[in-house]
Amino acid sequence: MGENSRQHGPDRQNDLTVVIQAGGESRRMGRSKALVPFLGEPLSTRGVRRFAPIAGQLVVTTNEPDKVAPLVAASGVPGVRLVADAYEQRGALKGLFTALQAAQTPFVAVIAVDMAFASPDLVVAELEALRESDADVAIPHVNDGFEPFHAVYRRSSCLSAIKDAIDHGVQRASGWFTGDTKLLEFTQENIDRIVPAGDCFDNANTPTELERLEYRALAEK
Repeated sequence: MGENSRQHGPDRQNDLTVVIQAGGESRRMGRSKALVPFLGEPLSTRGVRRFAPIAGQLVVTTNEPDKVAPLVAASGVPGVRLVADAYEQRGALKGLFTALQAAQTPFVAVIAVDMAFASPDLVVAELEALRESDADVAIPHVNDGFEPFHAVYRRSSCLSAIKDAIDHGVQRASGWFTGDTKLLEFTQENIDRIVPAGDCFDNANTPTELERLEYRALAEK
């Protein structure tokens, strides 16, 4: 939703855990994305501050707690839990499992730390749609495919399905979707009504991409 978010955002959702996936060393970035500054604050601090207003519980997954803990503390948001990966060998689907396992609420939003403009408004819309359905996942589906790290999951049905997929060697974050998985897909048209700026899925994988996102954010101010 860019930097010009609406003045009064959505309220706290007590049945929702927001998990910021801070990860660890990023080869393309050259250092941990959680520690990288964006508009004057680390991405991990930004993510916590951005989603604290809607989260019943807030979790940051990281294997660098000694480095990330001070950044989370600097956000001023109380009660944030830091959780290490459930699997020693990392992977996208294993990271998703860690997020859902760490949660203690019926619904879990999983957000990549490098999505600098991840949208709380969209997450709440996904949550509300999921509550009103029997679906397992409310997930954006845009031109490039699914966005599993800006989605909301029903913990009770997804956790065991993801574990089973991991046990069968699946690695992609959306690779566990089968004919039995009930998906509630948010199309580009749905998303545009909620996030007119259209930038909530943009992520920073490299220093160049990070610089481009910062430049655009400053230009919008």
